[in-house]
Amino acid sequence: MSGTAEQELSTDELATGRPQSPLTVLIPTYNEAENIRPLLAALAAALAGLPAARVLFVDDSSDGTDELVRELAPTLAIEVDVLHRERPSGGLGGAVAAGLAAADTPWCVVMDADLQHPPELAPALVAEGERTGAQLVVGTRYRAGHRDEGFAGPIRSLVSLMCTRIVRWTFPRILAGISDPMSGLFAVRRDLWESAELRPEGYKVLLEVAVRTRPRVVAELPYRFQPRHSGESKAGFGEGLRFLRHLTQLRLTSARARMLAFAFIGASGMVPNLVVAWALVRMGVGYLLAAILANQVAMLWNFLLIDLVLFHHRRTRRLSWRLSRFAVLANADLVGRIPLLSLLVRDAHFGPVWATGVTLLAASAARFFITDRALYLPAERRARTVDAPEAVPMESP
Repeated sequence: MSGTAEQELSTDELATGRPQSPLTVLIPTYNEAENIRPLLAALAAALAGLPAARVLFVDDSSDGTDELVRELAPTLAIEVDVLHRERPSGGLGGAVAAGLAAADTPWCVVMDADLQHPPELAPALVAEGERTGAQLVVGTRYRAGHRDEGFAGPIRSLVSLMCTRIVRWTFPRILAGISDPMSGLFAVRRDLWESAELRPEGYKVLLEVAVRTRPRVVAELPYRFQPRHSGESKAGFGEGLRFLRHLTQLRLTSARARMLAFAFIGASGMVPNLVVAWALVRMGVGYLLAAILANQVAMLWNFLLIDLVLFHHRRTRRLSWRLSRFAVLANADLVGRIPLLSLLVRDAHFGPVWATGVTLLAASAARFFITDRALYLPAERRARTVDAPEAVPMESP
């Protein structure tokens, strides 16, 4: 980012910001029926007098949230649309991506439905983006130090702070101007979100947007994180694992980073290889057979790490298909290494150890290239399917 715009304003002053650009307030929902009435009332007040403002719910609920939105929409003086996904994918992040694709305004404000994000800040975020020329405006909880208001308890507050530190440590340059990269409240300009292919997973969408789009200018507005109005937080152990996996995938976006991770995973396979070989020999198995069996265990270890972590987002075939081809690839390189090893020792006069090292590096590079470009197809080579229904507009009075 080439710059960061900041401004210290009170909540009352923030609420008076009135944008000139059309905007969409995008709200992903999952079983939030109890929060819809107060949320829509607050949004109607915040967006009053802004004829180009629209509210779009992307709903994955099973509790009738979408039906309640449709029921209340005609009673409001603002435009309210709902996009209900019968087959949701990607969690909250996938819902936001679907909403961004459906939005037709220059700005989109993303916020939660539980009223922890003050609805009155929606227009203020866009107004701040217009004032500063920022492409991304982040509602931050941490500009004046860590604020634990609104969290369910001190443990949840501590977890949030630790995750923020981990994220900023992982992307120190990209997130240098964002004090709250885990925030769920932000405004993004259309030219930014259309500049990159977003593949969010889980509920930390801002991190996905910031890392993949790398905005030139970011602005921040501080706000006070409120307690949930009703219901329970969707964050839990499963979402924590999804967050860690998402963070790993973002860090491994570049081919160079993926290759280093691939090499690290390959090196880690030495541990199960040696342990299994030692155990089999102790059980009386011949050392050649033990070595062959141990190599298969190491291959399976490497495959699981590569499949579950490194290339999780690029899996397109069945598990049996991926495993069988990875196994063939992992064992076939030995056939190519033997002639190369002989050539290096006999004709190039390499020592056996050095020659073995060279062949291992060559085999690892070839294995990575084939895995990266053929076994797990890159996004540009995968068939793209759109599995989202059209947003159904509601009539406003």
